[in-house]
Amino acid sequence: MGLCRDGISEPAHNEGMYKKWWFLFIIAFIVAACASSADDASTDATDAETEDTSDETAVETDDPAEPAVPFEFDIPVGTQIDFGPAPAVPEGDVAPELVEALNILTSTDVDEILWTPEQFEAAELLGQGGDPRVAWTLSDILRFSRDATQVNAINNAVNGALGDDVLGSDFLGANWGELTDRLIAWDIPEPTGYIDQKRAIFSSILSAWEPFFDPEGEVDWRFVSWGGVRIDDQPYDQTPGTTCNCIPAVDNPETQTAEEATWLDDDTVVFGVVINGEARAYPRQIMEVREMVNDTLGGRDFAMPYCTLCGAAQVWFTDNVDEVAERPILRTSGLLSRSNKVMYELNSSSVYDTFLGNALTGPHREAGVVLEQHTVVTSTWGAWVEENPETTVLVEELALGRDFDFRNNRDANGPIFPIGDVDPRLDVQEDVLGIIKADGTPIAFHVNSALGALADGQTIEVDGINIVSSGSGIKAVDADGNDIVGHQAFWFAWSQFNEGTELWPEV
Repeated sequence: MGLCRDGISEPAHNEGMYKKWWFLFIIAFIVAACASSADDASTDATDAETEDTSDETAVETDDPAEPAVPFEFDIPVGTQIDFGPAPAVPEGDVAPELVEALNILTSTDVDEILWTPEQFEAAELLGQGGDPRVAWTLSDILRFSRDATQVNAINNAVNGALGDDVLGSDFLGANWGELTDRLIAWDIPEPTGYIDQKRAIFSSILSAWEPFFDPEGEVDWRFVSWGGVRIDDQPYDQTPGTTCNCIPAVDNPETQTAEEATWLDDDTVVFGVVINGEARAYPRQIMEVREMVNDTLGGRDFAMPYCTLCGAAQVWFTDNVDEVAERPILRTSGLLSRSNKVMYELNSSSVYDTFLGNALTGPHREAGVVLEQHTVVTSTWGAWVEENPETTVLVEELALGRDFDFRNNRDANGPIFPIGDVDPRLDVQEDVLGIIKADGTPIAFHVNSALGALADGQTIEVDGINIVSSGSGIKAVDADGNDIVGHQAFWFAWSQFNEGTELWPEV
């Protein structure tokens, strides 16, 4: 075979050229096909874009998107109770003979089976005097009286003092609560010498109450009544059972971890406290039995009263109280003020305002003690643990085997003790988070409205107070996220102890 310059024979060269051109043809065909496919894809994409744009335009034109629906607040507005017109009150002091009659009625134990003839005569004179102010002392006697003859004499005196037509024909008599509700609502002034008369009545029932009645104190004694239990005067650092015939506080309670607290369900209501990064939960089941805890958390001593009647759990620091030498130890007195528990200090018998934390009577009032408050969050146990996994909780034994659930049973139909008239902007037992603003103005945030607004993604801010979620409840913080002190309570209690309070949302 002959060779060319590249060493390939001539027949082989021609065959190679044929294969080369065939190969190039194939490549060109593939390129053309790809280009055609790309053009088709581009055309399809363009058509799709045109079609989608057309659809979007049609949606915008023919079926416009609905605007966001504003959150609607569901606020149970209260009812203004009609107590009828208030009786006319004479000007000046109560007549001396009526004051003397009141003193005669309160000169012996009010729960004695029989009055003396002089006392029955005194009651008759009070009914003839026409002065509604004496009804306060008569109401206090009625609270404890058990003898039917006594009760009848008191009712006759009340009707005469107020005017026979004031209470109306539906007044059943011997109804201390209804009478007191009206006296509070009418704002009837107290009679001359009232604190001495009331001291005599209450100390005849229980001598331990006598020191509370301080004539220099800052208590409106018209609103104070008996809550049906004795005073808790147990020595500090005891956790009594059921033998004290009182509502027994618990001091330095035993606690356990969240993992150990298998007795709690996720939906169990607890009152959560965080101090210096240390968290603790106080189950409502325990607080309904104890109503007062003296505890230490995060290096701080505090007292935690809970009022079952007004739905309020609070924390008051009891360390670093420079005005007194000893740490204040708070207890339940057994007395109420418009259905709010009256707490007192064990060692000094000084009465404290449960809502404001200031001493109202006794040596602590003279020293000017005002306790510092700390935030309490009302939450379910499951939500509290999720937010505070290292929390501790009080042990089940502290409930003394009881689970009252007063809120949904005893108190389900409203307050069971006199409260008088209530601001009708909310229903009496609606939960509110109460805050004192920087300028001293009280404001209440309706809890259910706040929870709904937060769940809807809204922010809540009023004068530097921001309401945020905490556990399954709410709390107040400033712009930097620092807690602003507040506590939850029923509306009737917050509004009466903070008259003229602002309300969010406005109604």
